[in-house]
Amino acid sequence: MLYMSNFREQVKLEKEVNKAPSKTMGPAKVNVPSPQKYLLKHSKELKLPEKKQFKYEDDELHSKPPIPARTDKPLMGLHTNKNFIKTNAVENIMALPKKPQPVYAYTKKGDKQLLENSGLMPKYIKKKDYGQTPEYLHQCREEVKKAQEEYDNYVKERMRENAMKQLSGEERHSILQALKKNWDDLHHQYQGLSVVTDTASKKYRKERLEQEMKQLEKDIELIERHKTIYTANN
Repeated sequence: MLYMSNFREQVKLEKEVNKAPSKTMGPAKVNVPSPQKYLLKHSKELKLPEKKQFKYEDDELHSKPPIPARTDKPLMGLHTNKNFIKTNAVENIMALPKKPQPVYAYTKKGDKQLLENSGLMPKYIKKKDYGQTPEYLHQCREEVKKAQEEYDNYVKERMRENAMKQLSGEERHSILQALKKNWDDLHHQYQGLSVVTDTASKKYRKERLEQEMKQLEKDIELIERHKTIYTANN
């Protein structure tokens, strides 16, 4: 019996879909351009748009008035009684003297810069709130205090219900010593491992010991950090 592939119809369909006329050799007949439409010089170059004079949108609002024409005549017959010499003298006498800006020289040649932006002037100690505790720190302290009060109330309520108890100093010390002893035992086993972990069992044992030692280190750090420890009554 002749073998017939199950994908025969699919291959035929893909062949018809991907089939395209003139795919490699090009079309059989190409339209020849007309002799009257020959290629002109510079016909394929890009043409720039026409040049326009630049103008701001608000030119009319901020533009200066035009220059007077030669035929325009000034207003005649206008006089003022202002004594400019006396007025300027009085303004200069009554004017406050300008205060020189404090500067500092930073080279031996006398190059100078403003002293205010140099960081040498004690600007911040002259502020009204200098040396005072910021408001956000007061808020943080209040939040911490409130959270501690809520925790203390919760502990008192649970202890009143005999749901939890506080570890004594002796119990805490004995638990801590037992954890340290377990860590020493695991560390002794870890030091006895082979340097080369060429098998899966050696690699698994090494990873297991490392994980158990890390967990014991976290437990020891937790108990040493907290002096007061509560446990739940089962």
